[in-house]
Amino acid sequence: MRRLISIALVMALGAVGPLQAAVPDKITLETAKEKGCLGCHEGIESIREETSAMLAAIKALGRPQGDPEGCVVCHGGNPRGLTAAEAHRGVPEKASETGPKTFYPDPGSIWIADATCGQSGCHQGYPYRLERALMNTEAGKIQGNLHTWGIEEVQNYKVPWGNYAVEDTDGLTPTVGTQVYKTYMTKLIEEHPDQLPTKLDQIPLPSVEEIEADPKLAGFTYQRQQCQRCHVGVKGREKRGDYRGMGCSACHIPYGNEGYYEGGDPTIDKEEQGHMLVHRIQGTREAKVKVRDDMVYSGIPVETCNSCHNRGKRIGVTYQGLMEFPYGSPYNEQGKTQPRLHTKQYLFIADDLHHQYDQSRPENPQGGMLCQDCHTTIDIHGDGNIFGTTLAQVEIECQDCHGTPQAFPWELPLGFSEEFGKTLATEARGLGDTLLAETQAYATQYDKQDGYLLSTRGNPLGNVVKDGKKVVLHSATGLDFQVPLLKQLAEDNSWKSPDAMVAMNDVAKHNESMECYACHASWVPQCYGCHVQVNYGKDQDGKPFQDTDWIAGGSERFDDGQTAESPLGTHGHKRPGKVFEKRSYLRWEEPVLGINGEGRVTPLMPGCQIVYTVIDRENKVVALNQLGKSPDEQAALGQARVPDAIDMAPVQPHSVQRKARTCESCHNNPKAMGYGISGGVFQARYPEDIVEDLIDQKNGEPIPGRYQIQIPGIPALDYDWSTIIKDGQQVQTVGTHWPLSRALTKEMRMGMERTGLCMGCHREMSNAELWSKAATEGQLTDEQHIELMNKMFKAYTESVEGKK
Repeated sequence: MRRLISIALVMALGAVGPLQAAVPDKITLETAKEKGCLGCHEGIESIREETSAMLAAIKALGRPQGDPEGCVVCHGGNPRGLTAAEAHRGVPEKASETGPKTFYPDPGSIWIADATCGQSGCHQGYPYRLERALMNTEAGKIQGNLHTWGIEEVQNYKVPWGNYAVEDTDGLTPTVGTQVYKTYMTKLIEEHPDQLPTKLDQIPLPSVEEIEADPKLAGFTYQRQQCQRCHVGVKGREKRGDYRGMGCSACHIPYGNEGYYEGGDPTIDKEEQGHMLVHRIQGTREAKVKVRDDMVYSGIPVETCNSCHNRGKRIGVTYQGLMEFPYGSPYNEQGKTQPRLHTKQYLFIADDLHHQYDQSRPENPQGGMLCQDCHTTIDIHGDGNIFGTTLAQVEIECQDCHGTPQAFPWELPLGFSEEFGKTLATEARGLGDTLLAETQAYATQYDKQDGYLLSTRGNPLGNVVKDGKKVVLHSATGLDFQVPLLKQLAEDNSWKSPDAMVAMNDVAKHNESMECYACHASWVPQCYGCHVQVNYGKDQDGKPFQDTDWIAGGSERFDDGQTAESPLGTHGHKRPGKVFEKRSYLRWEEPVLGINGEGRVTPLMPGCQIVYTVIDRENKVVALNQLGKSPDEQAALGQARVPDAIDMAPVQPHSVQRKARTCESCHNNPKAMGYGISGGVFQARYPEDIVEDLIDQKNGEPIPGRYQIQIPGIPALDYDWSTIIKDGQQVQTVGTHWPLSRALTKEMRMGMERTGLCMGCHREMSNAELWSKAATEGQLTDEQHIELMNKMFKAYTESVEGKK
């Protein structure tokens, strides 16, 4: 029975699909000898274009195995099989059992990738790297969320858990990268062992009995059911926009948002959702993917990345300009709201400048870049070490391409913009002459011209080159972009506005202490207040609540590389408890500012602002609207108040615009400085239950004897969710991963705060005699007003000088 189920599963998942009437149940031996796997799958797309060296190598390896097309090189199986059962033979019950590793329905699966993508002569080393990278471990997500629940093991920046137990068995030196990079990272690991651990245990799952005794442990149920479905160890949720493969296939095999196959394999059901778009690898500029006769593209589309990057920091959908919203308006032609994508509905705000494509300038197109155009192989696949946070793994900074107004990128020192609070060496990083071995072997190689630009950690950016006075970025889409260089703008005095010149060039402190996107991130998705109910009771039909545990499903693996959650129509293992979520409110404009782990000013977004309610097996509430506490944050800050564990997280929002936020949006904005929206004056009654009925205004008591609480209180929350500074103290967590993360310091806030600036002049407006000497008829424009203030400042300095 197991074997038949496995065969059906295999046909539903990858290179094959459910048999249709037009496909023979059995082929002849002559057909099998002549065509191999194509005896049944004739019409399927070649995994790479016919002219590629990769396809030629695959076919060369396949011929000695009796398969002229080379399918068995990646998929295994028996090309002489006359039936599906014979061709897809020998799938053992579980990976622990003995038996031949024959057929791999998804060769990209990380659990068998050493025998497929990472086999000898192919992408060796990648499976080891990916298994330890954040795409698989999600260690930072686990640490950050559980810290919000008040779990002690993850306090003080500890990262003990990943999705699966894993260990760095080859030492601290990265397996890839230049020697400069390896030296840099070895030192970083030594300085930050908590953020770059050498091993991870699997995230535990407490029993329901333990959770009922200590309700905050429900955070583990929440984590495993809601947060961990996106890692590459599993195939993932079968919802619109969430269809994808496993492991390498999660990124390198295209899946449309609707999940339909549009290729030529006659065995794949084109009306069943959950299949790849076409049987083709997407990746480099040379890897051309043909879909139908009218569509050919290259590179990995942004939406492929967004099958995962649509929750948490939401950087993928933000890059596209999308903000989740509860309404789904406007109505469509059928009078319905928009379809759900990633189970959400969206409002378009503004996509990132790098995502936009201006077709009016084909000679130098702007925008239209893919995620992979910036993010390196190490950002995505890792370097063989274990990373506890995104900041630990990502090696790039904005200045790596754009430089600063005072320095071209190659004139900057290593480590610039990720100083981690330290003074850097002054030597210029220079340019790279040679590519990484991995780039030479697998990526598109571009002429280096004057040299390759380097990442802040010392690796060559193989698609970004200096060409005289220009820097050119070669996109995997086939477009080439000229990168604006800030120093060139300064030298040419070609700033778009005086604001840009002042903010980026004249105010040196900005470049020294701020991330570029502190100003240029035009918006940030701000989902305030995550009200989580974890219910271990029974539904109205008396059935115990339960839901998919993605880690349990991914932990049960078979020799074919599949896991318990992989088959279409299934979701692995159910575990006790079910999560229900609500929000307090949504915003997107003018994010709060704080300090990130590198010690630089950055936008903040609500990370995991969890207030939890837990219901036991008897349907009794054992925890109601509780907040975790953050004593480790209190110790780091050296303050009297223990901050709440709800988190305002430092973020690179991926919402960059050419026009930055205004000076006033920071310097005259209490929200930006951490004091809350409008200074925290709203939503001040969170700690109390609010009753809306006939009220005796003398004492505030309800008049009717029978009434309901309209808004239940959250006893510990004596401030609005957007507030991180109250009465001079930090009241909630700002970043859980790095010691430097925190709210803006008192000194910074004092330097920024200019809320009374207008009153310096305008308090004299009622003094008609005085005002008549300064004012003229009419109203000044903003530019005239600025010019007048500038003249007044110069006049004042001249008067002071005259008095001397």
